[in-house]
Amino acid sequence: MTRKIVTIVGARPQFIKAAAVSREILKHPGEIEEVMVHTGQHYDPNMSQVFFDELEIPAPKYNLEVSGGGHGAMTGRMLEGIEKILLEEKPDWVLIYGDTNSTLAGALAASKLHIPVAHVEAGLRSFNMRMPEEVNRILSDRVSTLLLCPTDVAVENLAREGIVAGVHNVGDVMYDVALYYRDRARSESRILQSLGLQEGGFVLTTCHRAENTDSRERLTSILSALSQIATELPVVLPLHPRTRKLVADYGLESYLQGLTVVEPLSFLDMVALEQSAKVILTDSGGVQKEAFFYQVPCITMRDETEWVETIELGWNRLVGANREQILEAYSQALECRTEVQGAPYGTGVASRVILEELLKEG
Repeated sequence: MTRKIVTIVGARPQFIKAAAVSREILKHPGEIEEVMVHTGQHYDPNMSQVFFDELEIPAPKYNLEVSGGGHGAMTGRMLEGIEKILLEEKPDWVLIYGDTNSTLAGALAASKLHIPVAHVEAGLRSFNMRMPEEVNRILSDRVSTLLLCPTDVAVENLAREGIVAGVHNVGDVMYDVALYYRDRARSESRILQSLGLQEGGFVLTTCHRAENTDSRERLTSILSALSQIATELPVVLPLHPRTRKLVADYGLESYLQGLTVVEPLSFLDMVALEQSAKVILTDSGGVQKEAFFYQVPCITMRDETEWVETIELGWNRLVGANREQILEAYSQALECRTEVQGAPYGTGVASRVILEELLKEG
């Protein structure tokens, strides 16, 4: 009998992770049918057919087009839309990823309809309850049947909260993605040539988290540091639309003048830049790990990180939004010459293990 999985995604990083699992699902014809639901949480003009072609996945069957508004309104509208889909599709599993409002809405809708939930990236904790992502991941874990953890630390976090049933360390699906697209990005992307960049001769940075962008002081400090770094090496900044708006609102455009500011990039272009950068500065969780996978020193402009393994192994430095700390960490990162030791995120087969667990439990 074919088992049906409804996959809930709403943000670009979730599509990238889901692509890896979807590829594995396609290896099981007749055993598993996947129905993909895009909540619309992050509207991105790059989220077009080109994006899905790059990831080699079909476009979602459903798009709820829920974006904008407060957390409560957004999550409520998603919950209503997802519930209707689940009642119509009658899946055996609901598969959720990460920590967005889409993740929480999918978890709540499924659990209230008594449909088992499988949570990819379960057990991650920043221990900062002011982050909406932290609230989303904790609540989603509480109602999940299968908790598919990326690391031993995630398993330990759940055990401290009394959650041990259905918990599995499957490895990090993002490592699967990194290995799969690494060579393809190098051969197909032309982003380095179009920006006039040399391999290992530039800095890549991203900045989009609310804790940084909603604070004029923090954003000013970050941009000031980037502007200083740009006097030594080109600094490439794919600028999130929300960050661009706030830069204008705060009157900080002058800090961008020395940077190479580009529109949000395609997935393959971003992977190509990550592999070729001298140093990466980011407040993105995914980019921290990708830097680690590609053995590029990373500086994380946050006060905490869920990916503590990257810190412990010396490839990532936490600096908050402090200008002096950013610049000091940048100087130290330039001297980083060690190789990654150990495999805290698995061996690149997380997608296969996730499918094995779903088939076993089904």
